[in-house]
Amino acid sequence: DLVTLPYPGFPTDLQSPFMSVLCVADGFAIVEEKIYPERFMHVPEYRRLGADIRKQFATCIVSGVTRLQGAPAASTDLRAGAGLVLMGLAAEGETQVLKIQHIDRGYERFHEKLGALGATIKRVEFVPARRAEDRRREAA
Repeated sequence: DLVTLPYPGFPTDLQSPFMSVLCVADGFAIVEEKIYPERFMHVPEYRRLGADIRKQFATCIVSGVTRLQGAPAASTDLRAGAGLVLMGLAAEGETQVLKIQHIDRGYERFHEKLGALGATIKRVEFVPARRAEDRRREAA
C-alpha cells in the first residue's frame, strides 16, 4: 500500500510510476493521495491498457492483472507518462503513448535510454487530421 505524504513520507511524484508497477503485481494495493488528489488523472489512461483500478475520491484500489494489452493512451503529466511507457513495455501488442511532450520535458532521451536496456521503442511524428474548417477554406 502507498500513502503520499510530505517529506519524509512517500513522495507524491512517485505515486503514478509506482501505481504502474502495482498494476501487474500479485494481489491488490491501496494507494492514497494525500497531497494532490488530482494526481489520479492518469487512472483512465492506465485502464486503457487493462489495469484494474477502482478510484474513490483520493484513494485507488489497484488489483494486479496477469497481462496488459497495448492500446493508445495519453500522458497526462510527466510521471504518469513514464508509468504509461513502463506499462506499454509490459503489455502484449503495441502501445501508443500520446502527448509525449510531458515525458520529453522531464526525462532527457528517455526512449534512447530504455532502448539501451533492450526496450523496443519507436518515436513517430503525430500529424493531426486537418479540421473540417481548414479543408473548406482550402477548397474555396
